[in-house]
Amino acid sequence: MNTYDYRAEVKNDVKDWILNNIGWIPTEIFQGDRDELADWLNENLWTDDSVTGNGSGSYTFSTFDAEEYICHNLDLLAEACEEFGGNMDVLKDGAEACDVTIRCYLLGGAISEVIEELENEGFFDVEEA
Repeated sequence: MNTYDYRAEVKNDVKDWILNNIGWIPTEIFQGDRDELADWLNENLWTDDSVTGNGSGSYTFSTFDAEEYICHNLDLLAEACEEFGGNMDVLKDGAEACDVTIRCYLLGGAISEVIEELENEGFFDVEEA
């Protein structure tokens, strides 16, 4: 079994979401400012099931798949739990909650990487704040 690459997968989901929905991102929200765009994306993708699964509580809609994904990624789950308060007991909520926790933890970094990639590709033009 290969280790599931959360960083790559969350980044791909963020990029797919932007490419599929960029037409309706209101430019007045970020007015060309990279930080505003990142904040807006984080706010909107935090609960998007196609990116984090946090809206419904599941990205995979499959306990088995979530278990497969978190297998060999317990260190990442520990980092996420520490980031979100250290005493968060997502283990009692099951594999799908653990999977969502990891995705939410990685979301901000994935957004930053995707914005930079898309800027380099000329997809949109935002300036550093």
